[in-house]
Amino acid sequence: MVQLSLCFLGGLLGLFLMAPIVVASTPASMCTPLKTLNDSLSHRRRYMKHNFPINYSMRVHHEEIFKLSNISKMKLKVEGLDELVLQRLWFQVNQGVLKKIIRVLPERHPSRPYTAELERRFRDAEGVFVQSHPAEVFQQELPETIQDIWDQLTEEPDRVPESSWRFASPKSLVDNLCHTMYCLFWECFSSTEASQDCEFYTEDV
Repeated sequence: MVQLSLCFLGGLLGLFLMAPIVVASTPASMCTPLKTLNDSLSHRRRYMKHNFPINYSMRVHHEEIFKLSNISKMKLKVEGLDELVLQRLWFQVNQGVLKKIIRVLPERHPSRPYTAELERRFRDAEGVFVQSHPAEVFQQELPETIQDIWDQLTEEPDRVPESSWRFASPKSLVDNLCHTMYCLFWECFSSTEASQDCEFYTEDV
């Protein structure tokens, strides 16, 4: 009887060691930097639209036009897709977006200080995100669909085919950042903020 119990416990331990790491969707420590970032995002209309010429657009990778509908499609393609994987992808996508916006702004452009501060707050949130999870989480293999997107985002610009580039306004890109943030980190925001955007989560597919 004792031997059977030991075997049972050993089996459970083996399953535990083999199981993937399961973490909370959004650690509480993430909420402060995300809310700080959200404070900056509340001024995006003034700095990302009014300070740019009418119909101004910039060249970005098509994967950097990261909307709620993209998330919905990924969830349909990858069964049981972990929210943490989408959060990692959100940081990767928007890190590149903000850098591209800063790159097109002249030093004296009225929106440059705002964008630089926005990017700094974004990096602060990313730093807390990394610290909030075990290192093993970031070493896990990504689903093939997500890995393909990741590889495209990190490809050298001169190796990206012309067909993969799109044009988008800085305002629309930062709007996407904001709307997807509310859905992927909804625990940190009021139900009103999150639901206003997440109600289109599946309708945009």
